Formats: sequence, C-alpha cells, structure tokens
Amino acid sequence: MKLSRVVITGVGLTAPNGNSLAEFRQNLLNGVAGVERTEIRYMGPQLAGVCHFDALRHQKKKELRVGTRAGSISIYCAREALADSGVNFETLPKDRTGIYIGCTEHGNVETENEIFNISKFNYDTKFWSHYHNPRTVANNPAGETSLNLGITGPAYTIGAACAAGNMGLIHATQMLRLGEVDFAICGGVSESIHTFGIFAGFKSQNALATHEDPKKASRPFDKARNGIVISEGGCLYTLERLEDAQARGAKIYAEIAGYHVNSDASDYVLPNPVRQAECIRQAITRAGFTPRDIDLVNTHATATPMGDIQECQSIAAVFADSPDTLVNNTKGYIGHAMGAAGALELAGNLPTFDDLIVHPTINCDNLDPLCALPGLVINQPRKAKRVDAILNNSFGMLGINSALIVKRFVA
Repeated sequence: MKLSRVVITGVGLTAPNGNSLAEFRQNLLNGVAGVERTEIRYMGPQLAGVCHFDALRHQKKKELRVGTRAGSISIYCAREALADSGVNFETLPKDRTGIYIGCTEHGNVETENEIFNISKFNYDTKFWSHYHNPRTVANNPAGETSLNLGITGPAYTIGAACAAGNMGLIHATQMLRLGEVDFAICGGVSESIHTFGIFAGFKSQNALATHEDPKKASRPFDKARNGIVISEGGCLYTLERLEDAQARGAKIYAEIAGYHVNSDASDYVLPNPVRQAECIRQAITRAGFTPRDIDLVNTHATATPMGDIQECQSIAAVFADSPDTLVNNTKGYIGHAMGAAGALELAGNLPTFDDLIVHPTINCDNLDPLCALPGLVINQPRKAKRVDAILNNSFGMLGINSALIVKRFVA
C-alpha cells in the first residue's frame, strides 16, 4: 500500500527565547539563551526556561482562571500555527480535524497548587477548586485547545516522557495516512517549571543544573556540564496530506520522511545507546535513506554527564561512515522543555532547508572528548553544503526513544 505523503504547513510556538518561529530562529543563530532564575515554591530561586508569551492574545481572562498553564500554551501555539498555515479556519471541517499533543506529565501543577491553597485553611476541602478534575485529566491540554477552537474531531494527549513532542507529530502522521482526519494540529507542550516536584526530583538525582550565569547553565557536551535546566514551552504544527495542502496552495515547510519508536527496557533513567541506535537506524530505513542521506542530526542531549555520552555513542555508531552529517543541539538556549522539547528543537532547524545555516550548540567551552562527534557544530553557526534531510532525536525516561526524519519538500 502506498502511503500518503504528509507535510508540515504551519508552525506555532513559544519558547524561553522566542514566541514565534522567526524570533526563535534568529535567537538560535545569534546565540541568545532564555534561561533565567525563577522562584520555585519550597526551593527558592531556581534556574529555569520561562516563556513570556501573551496568553490574552487568544484567551479571555476567565478562560485563564479556569484553565491550566499547559492548556494556555497549547491554545497559543495552536492558534499561531493555524494562522501561519494560511488555512481558512471558518471552512475547515472541525469534525475532520485532529489535535494530538505530546505531554511529559499533567496535573502535578494543579494538584500542588490546590494542596498549598487548602493548607492555609487547615486542609478544608471546601476550598478545593471544583475545576480540579478537568484541570488534571491527562487529556487536558488537547481538550482545552478543542474547546477554544471549537474542534470536534479527536483531541487527546500522548504521554511519552521527553519523547512526547516527536510522538505528537508521528501520531498525527499516522492518523492522516489512515484517513482518520484530514487536518491535524500536533506537537508537544510543557508546563513543568510550575511544579516543585520535578525540580526536587532532579535535584535528588544530582541532575539539576547549577551555574552563576543562568544563560550558561545548560551546557550539552561541555566537560563541565552538571545537569538539566527545566523549561516550559510548546510547539504545535499543522500537518496535512500533500494533495490537500497543494490544493489550497499552502506553503510547505517540510515533508515527513520517516520515524521510529522503541524502548530500552533496561533502566528507569539511564539511556541505552544500543536501543537508541536501533531507533535511529529504523527511522532512516523507513525513510528509504542511508545514514549518508541525513544532513543534520538534532540531538536530544540534556547536559547530564552520562546521558550526553550515551547518545553520542549511538550517533557515532550509526553515522560512522557518514563524514558530512552535521550535528547540533538546542537545549543550551532553552533548557529542557520536556514534552515540548522534540517539537521545539525540530522547529528551530526547519529554516535550515532554506538558508543552509546550521545553528550551533552553545555553552560548549570545553568539549568532552567522549562527546566529540566529527560533525558537531559548536558555538558558531555553520553554512552547510546541503540540507535535504534532518533527523530529530527525542528520548525519555523509562527508556522511550523516538527518531523523526523530515526532508526538503520536492513536488
């Protein structure tokens, strides 16, 4: 069976260093990071990637009071992606439109807030919000987006730890090819910085980044890296079957070429480079490519000592005979946006199809020899000879791995 070609026609995002693809991209090329200090309940000032988008651009104040931060991020990104796509939203069949949003976790923020609030009233549950249940169900970000947009097709979230952003795109591609929907809004979001639990968890693992300069705290591949900078953010795309996009004269950012998802089945948190390499190879095979056809690899590397090394081992194994493949990373700019990471990191590289400029990995002042991949682009942008295919790695806790390949669109 011949699979439908699926293309990206719109991008909407908010990141710690930008609230549109153009702003985000420019800051990636200029080395502008968006990490800052923010107050975390019970823990005091912590390093984090904080987004500064205008939530009232697409929501009313009452909606913000009733809804969640993750829902607000999703609505902002979805509305921006739809506008960017140029689709006529009034005539778009709402029952044939799907919303597929990857999310690392959901509900922690609301639950922590409610417990903190009722603690002031001797834990009297009459002070517990009657919106708590709809705020904390796993499908909340997609559900809030559906309510805001009036979309009546399938709308749900995909839990895949830090691989969730990639999974949103992968799942949407599958649904379009199956004919379940004709138009998809997909990607990933994260509200992680608003729960102290994730900060406490990483700190207990000695995996929370520290640095006197917030902008330099996230240091993938650097010998002095010491952990993750937790971030919020979101990036949603509009995906369509090629024939539908062409019929309405849509601009096309890229075509989905291949993907694969597998599991390490070996450890709760420590990556398995053998399984990661298998995931990457399968995605390349599914795309009908060889490693030499991949021009750019965007790494997942989170700036944890072992995690970066393990991923570099997997990349080195796959691309050993591909000397021209370039490699970069985005987390030095924005930290780790958890469920939004894969979607945001892909977006930052999409303009490379047009300008051939690969944004660098920043804050790598002393490259760890165990991370010294031949094609690693460090600290300064690099002009590539060719960028026709981009591989986006996104891995998560409990051993979930995802690899997504997009290619330059050719009619």
